[in-house]
Amino acid sequence: MENYFNYFTEIEECFQRCRGTRTLLSPLDWALIEAWKEAGVPLEAVLLGIERAFEKFKKRPKGLQKVNSLAYCSQLVLKAAEEIGAGAGASPGAAAQKKEPPAPFEAGEIPDYLRRNADALGEAARQAREQGQPVLAEDLATVAATLRGDAQSVDGSTAGNLEDLERRMTALEEKLTGSLQRAADVELLTRLRGVVERGLAPYRRKMSAAQVESLERQLLKKRLFEHYAVPRLSLFYL
Repeated sequence: MENYFNYFTEIEECFQRCRGTRTLLSPLDWALIEAWKEAGVPLEAVLLGIERAFEKFKKRPKGLQKVNSLAYCSQLVLKAAEEIGAGAGASPGAAAQKKEPPAPFEAGEIPDYLRRNADALGEAARQAREQGQPVLAEDLATVAATLRGDAQSVDGSTAGNLEDLERRMTALEEKLTGSLQRAADVELLTRLRGVVERGLAPYRRKMSAAQVESLERQLLKKRLFEHYAVPRLSLFYL
């Protein structure tokens, strides 16, 4: 899988390069990138869509504010993905992204990362138990134990093994997401959904209904993980 572990980084760098600043991406931007990754949008399509969006923006009347969010690029990203899926739209600049990336992690980084996440989940399980949520505590402790076992057996020597591990981490994250949603009461979910709605409001008209729905899921997941002090498990967060 080309540039698998550079997906987030290359998109961030492309956006900053096109914008001409080193502005940090917002939580919405990161959620949008994650939604593209989850939907299987090729890195090449995202980079091409961002470049096209900025070229389009440059043709607008002067004096308009800068592009402040990846949401501005979302429609052209999806269009580029459709073109690439049909065998069209590849540009020399995008094709250059196909070079094999260097090894993404140094020896020992992944086991240490898994152990840190296991420790964080153990602490979250302790807090859940103290707050009278034994089912959630058990789910968190189970995943923590799984991560400790993975840390002992992981072999990051080949890209294939890393991709298998990433898929495993994604499955564990989804298990945790279900556990957190079941544990959250109506008041908490209502409050978090309100935060998500307010954050998305300025960008809804720039995105399709499917994109908005995907972003809502990603942002709600992010808020739930933060509320329960649960770490993200994907290797993208290493």
